[in-house]
Amino acid sequence: MLLYFIGDMPTEIMTTKGDASVDNRALNLWRIDNFDTNATLVNFFKYSFIAINRANAVIKKMPGTDIDSKLKDQYLGEAYFLRAYNYFCLSRNFGLVPMHYGVVETLSQTGTPLANNMDEIYDLMIDDCKKAEELLPVYAAPIMGRIDRVGAQALLAKIYLYAASAKANNVPLYKEMAKDVNSLYQDAMTYAGRALGLDPDYPQNTYGFESDLLKIYDVENFAGKENIFLMSMDRTGEAEGQYSKISKMFLPYIEGATIWIKQGDKDEYIKSHDGWGEYRTEMNFYNEFDGNDLRKKDLIVDKVYNEDGTVKAEWKPDGGDFEYPFCRKYIDPKFDGDKTSTRPFLIRFTDIAMVYAEAAGPTTKAYELINFIRHRAGLGDLTPGLPIDEFREKVYEERKFEMAFEGDRMYDIRRWGRIGEIKEVKDAGLNESQYSFYPLPQTEINLNPSLRE
Repeated sequence: MLLYFIGDMPTEIMTTKGDASVDNRALNLWRIDNFDTNATLVNFFKYSFIAINRANAVIKKMPGTDIDSKLKDQYLGEAYFLRAYNYFCLSRNFGLVPMHYGVVETLSQTGTPLANNMDEIYDLMIDDCKKAEELLPVYAAPIMGRIDRVGAQALLAKIYLYAASAKANNVPLYKEMAKDVNSLYQDAMTYAGRALGLDPDYPQNTYGFESDLLKIYDVENFAGKENIFLMSMDRTGEAEGQYSKISKMFLPYIEGATIWIKQGDKDEYIKSHDGWGEYRTEMNFYNEFDGNDLRKKDLIVDKVYNEDGTVKAEWKPDGGDFEYPFCRKYIDPKFDGDKTSTRPFLIRFTDIAMVYAEAAGPTTKAYELINFIRHRAGLGDLTPGLPIDEFREKVYEERKFEMAFEGDRMYDIRRWGRIGEIKEVKDAGLNESQYSFYPLPQTEINLNPSLRE
């Protein structure tokens, strides 16, 4: 759940309840004096480096093992991918972080200094993704919790686009990068094209667009073709972390606990529990949607039902039975108490289609991809013939509605240099040096003498 607290809660699309924890309220309201001890940020930093250390252990020890060569390549490829993925998560949130190229096995190895610059972090991530691309196959169907060659290509496309747009928008640390902006955009387009199956030298037909929005978010469709990288969660798990409580965070409290949610414009309903009301739709964002947008009409719920289809409770702008219209991307009709199989979408095919479009600019293929996404949402074509800057702006806006509540919005705002436009940031009177990145956790500074220099 750290994904949403850090990736959506501080943005204009999400808010939280009034009696949320001090740390959660601080993220929502940009109370930066809390950030260096904020438990969510501390845990995000800690667990990312735990993952990196485990990946480093596989990278170090796997070549010497006596196992099947295909499995060896798979495990090595996954380790390179995961190291890159976690450094991508860290650098987007904290900026410069310690660079661990090998396994930390003793206390004396924990004093690693920060990267010299953002180029150093990106060099490692790019190299790791390219190694993963070489080592991994393309699977016949998506496998929950695992990635393949397409996943490596998709992550690399996101890495290149992030650097390109952040440098183009003069984001601190990125504007000093030695890498050329146009080359970064070109590389983002190249690797996104590979992931999408547009490059004949890298064919794939495993992943693609779902034509139905609701099918993307069907919890039983975990092998769906949108799912390039889907976190593994299962309601049958015995320990928290094996099963998911994501839906409880998005759904409001509704007296009676069991509710039914309508399936778009069909006379069909799926069962759900109610929730804790932690992740709440920001009303200004809700009102920004086009009235015909199915991403609002079908994926944000303002009315719930009884099993027989009669209305049980509803939200209204001037009051109602629950406090906010809620995101229904995470619903598990087979929930077991608070245990569900709802899963974070870590890399989705549509995300990479928009990466391609933003990187490429207003080409025929880029328009084709964006227009498919808009048509699926019940909208018309994007204005044809836009200049490149206006086209990229439109893709940026499209991402806001398409990727809402998937833990990604913060990073689009950050790479476009627009954190200063968030209302709570303005209200807090923060400057660029205060909001560009989260501070390193104080506990890590205390443990690592190199960070105190």
